[in-house]
Amino acid sequence: MKFSLTLPIDHIQYGSEFIGPDAIREMCQTAEALGFDAVNLTDHPAPTVNWLRHGGHYAQDPFVLLAMAAAHTKHIGLHTYLLVLPYRNPFVTARAISTLDAFSGGRVIISAGAGYLKGEFKTLGIDFDKRNEIFEETIVAMKSAWASEEFSFQGAFFQARDISILPLPVQRPHPPIWIGGNSKASIRRAVDLGDGWSPMLGGGPSLANTVRTADISTMEELAVRIKFMRDYAVDRGRIKPIDLCVTPLAQLKRTPAPSEIVDNILELAELGVNWCTLSARGETRSQWLKNLEGVAHAVMNQAKEA
Repeated sequence: MKFSLTLPIDHIQYGSEFIGPDAIREMCQTAEALGFDAVNLTDHPAPTVNWLRHGGHYAQDPFVLLAMAAAHTKHIGLHTYLLVLPYRNPFVTARAISTLDAFSGGRVIISAGAGYLKGEFKTLGIDFDKRNEIFEETIVAMKSAWASEEFSFQGAFFQARDISILPLPVQRPHPPIWIGGNSKASIRRAVDLGDGWSPMLGGGPSLANTVRTADISTMEELAVRIKFMRDYAVDRGRIKPIDLCVTPLAQLKRTPAPSEIVDNILELAELGVNWCTLSARGETRSQWLKNLEGVAHAVMNQAKEA
């Protein structure tokens, strides 16, 4: 099992405690020293005020922040969780990912989703109703851009003729792409287009309706979806293993006991999950760092040793 740490950079209400060069340096270096395999952050370039007031959160530019994380560390993974692919031209995204992977020495991990905030799509000028088609074509277009030093591409939404995007990613043929979303359509995309599946657990039907995906709130429901993924992979003749990255359900509780999270991680491992995302809490950086050390020792290390 590997572990990706969610950085608390959405906590803008605490100012320089979490926002700024000193914060990103200290948090990422501490995460690396404690043995986390990656750091992650999400993607909301233009969230609506209404969404923010009803449970939403701020997010910073993932490529800027992950580049800062790369500059202050040596080997920890740089994980987008999730990157909303329809928000950007695929060749601009391919360039950003390729640049980050090349200059970090091959540390990028892409968890990607189709998105769900109508207001954000409208602000960015993207057709919300075609987001799934755009999402799929974006992945194909990016792979085309990374395949060779010169490429052309012809799709329904994007075209490129005799283009070169260099340097190519260090990871070949490209950094791992994990597909987000709980629906069967998302699972099929993970098998057909991706290197892994990254579902969202917990939240119940209400949250699932908000983010426009199927609800997975129990281990039993997750097991059913994983079986569907494996059966579909067999039908498609896929042999290459599929990474599975999730946030443990136990961690989503208000005050979970570390042992409960560990037990949940071990259950996930039995289902074939090989990546878990973890987080720490705290209203100050010092408090967060102290709690992070606790998470590392009482949860991550215990799960690895079990």
